[in-house]
Amino acid sequence: MHRRNFAAGLLTATVLALSIFSATGAVAGEVKVFAAASLKNALDGIAKDWKAETGNDVVLTYAASSALAKQVEAGAPADLFISADLKWMDYLAKGDFIKKDSRENLLGNALVLVGPKDSAKTYEISKGFDLSGSLAGGRLAVGAVESVPAGIYAKQALISLGAWDGVKDKLAEAENVRAALLLVSRGEAPLGIVYMTDSKADTGVKVVGTFPENSHEPIIYPVAELKNAPALAAEFQKFLHSKKAEASFTGQGFTVLSAK
Repeated sequence: MHRRNFAAGLLTATVLALSIFSATGAVAGEVKVFAAASLKNALDGIAKDWKAETGNDVVLTYAASSALAKQVEAGAPADLFISADLKWMDYLAKGDFIKKDSRENLLGNALVLVGPKDSAKTYEISKGFDLSGSLAGGRLAVGAVESVPAGIYAKQALISLGAWDGVKDKLAEAENVRAALLLVSRGEAPLGIVYMTDSKADTGVKVVGTFPENSHEPIIYPVAELKNAPALAAEFQKFLHSKKAEASFTGQGFTVLSAK
């Protein structure tokens, strides 16, 4: 009798638990997101909101877009890729690593010159800007100019403004834009070129100049699901257009672009 009662009770508890999970959607899943380093502050908050609303986890990996794309190519497990430029998304599209119909342009950004937080001088950045002289013998912190999107945009801007030849031998190239930011914040470089959003992420720096939009290609962050990504990846991508997510992006200085 006791065994039958125990079995019946166990069955009832199991059915009840399953019904609760079914009603609340509480069977947690996981989405692996590879994202440009400049997205860290915004995406960390968005992932927490997603977890609170759905019970699902977001595993975030941040690095330079170039490094992440190469990792995907090498077989690293990822479900969603958010690049800081079109080039590296195009790279994965060409290799047939993404679901092409899931691709969309998500965010925009701006390029700025930063100095230490106590900087007294600001700069009007225009054609003929003497950036080399402004370094006063120091080095210019940038993302790697041949691979890191922020560095690529920086080189474009410097060439456009006629400042490249004066600084090309005075660069402190970093593995990603946040590493370049840190060089200025720590006082290891007097000036650096980063995204506007990065300048808001470190109280140790100050924006001392803004690069004209027409001095470089538009800064666009595309997002796409990777091949074999679970359905949950599409749900998280959709969540990136929610009011909470958009507030997080704009709060960090991003421009939210139209949904696809």
